[in-house]
Amino acid sequence: MFLQLWTSKSLPFFRRHLPVLTYSSFTRSYLTRINMTTEQHAEHWLTGPNSTQFYARTYTPPNSPKAAVVFVHGFAEHVGRYTHFHPLLAARGIAVLAFDQRGFGLTSQDKTGKKSKHSSYGKTSWKEQMEDINWAISHARKTFEGVPLFLMGHSMGGGEVLGFAVQGEKGAYKQTLDSLKGVIATSPLILQTRPVPKLTRWVGTKVGNVLPSMLVSAAVKAKHLSHDAEFNNAYLKDPLIKQQGSLKNVSDMLSQGEVLLYNDHVHWPKKLPVLIIHGTEDKVTSHTASKDFHDKIPAEKKKISLYDGGYHELQNEPAGVKEKLAAEVAAFIEEHIYASSSPPEGVSTQGNNNEAEVLTGPSKSKL
Repeated sequence: MFLQLWTSKSLPFFRRHLPVLTYSSFTRSYLTRINMTTEQHAEHWLTGPNSTQFYARTYTPPNSPKAAVVFVHGFAEHVGRYTHFHPLLAARGIAVLAFDQRGFGLTSQDKTGKKSKHSSYGKTSWKEQMEDINWAISHARKTFEGVPLFLMGHSMGGGEVLGFAVQGEKGAYKQTLDSLKGVIATSPLILQTRPVPKLTRWVGTKVGNVLPSMLVSAAVKAKHLSHDAEFNNAYLKDPLIKQQGSLKNVSDMLSQGEVLLYNDHVHWPKKLPVLIIHGTEDKVTSHTASKDFHDKIPAEKKKISLYDGGYHELQNEPAGVKEKLAAEVAAFIEEHIYASSSPPEGVSTQGNNNEAEVLTGPSKSKL
């Protein structure tokens, strides 16, 4: 998600103790209001790195899955916001494992005794996020044994999954990375559409070195998320979403996006397919940075799809956009499941080529 750091003048007003809730306390009103259902997933508490308890969900197709996706959500949000989208993938035969990231959602805020005692809101770092993704992929590989595996992320999570690919190629998680068939990033945080001033970031980084878990304002305007007012209003009323983040998380998130674009893009594995999807009217993360990153990486099979007029959360856009998004993700997955073998009868792999392809999504008038 988009971050707008306030200046150091606002530091005395940052709150360290935030109210905590469970999904059960708001699920009925929140999900019903935006026409979600909670009947298509299973819930889990999984032990991850540093003995952290992660809240997770799995969406499983009616029949044996053709592929599985490990999904990484964005800044300050949680997997409950994808209850309407992940079933669209499951309906196409693609299983999904999604988890509330360290420092967010129920992983940091559950008060039923399931979250780890050391977990607190916003307490995370790039290093820990890479470790957590590595763990989640390993867990999914065991859960969906023998099923082709893909990594997908949105916004901050989109930047993370792109970062994991280059981190893995550099050696840190190469074995795990080699188990992936492809990477998908929607509206990835590589650069912000309106970057935080350098002085503000410099101050935040310096303070973060001393107080890494200190919370700072990290607001996003709900009207910039999607063209669907109900989803936007639900975001504002969601008790698991705080308009804050830790200094370490914020600093890492912004700086690592720049590292991706200007340095680490050269480490993208040539044989790892990637799909990047971004709305051209995204006021949160920069679609031009996504295009630049796509153009720079040495992947043999890469595609960027730009949705004309699309806002930041394409998965929440009306007028059939979320369905188009799910169909495009599923098509990419199907294409690369069968990249090295003959597909089953009726499955097309057209578009599987060695050239980057720029697609145009729905026009503004359709959003």
